[in-house]
Amino acid sequence: MRALIAAATGLALALALVLTVSALGSPSGRTSPEPLLTTVPAHP
Repeated sequence: MRALIAAATGLALALALVLTVSALGSPSGRTSPEPLLTTVPAHP
């Protein structure tokens, strides 16, 4: 019975966390104006 209560408590906490994060919304991210400096490997 204790395991069932612990599982229900964990599920409730996880659901509360998901609802909190979704209520806050996603952060306004910006992309870097500078391109990534990568090199293309030479083809054999």
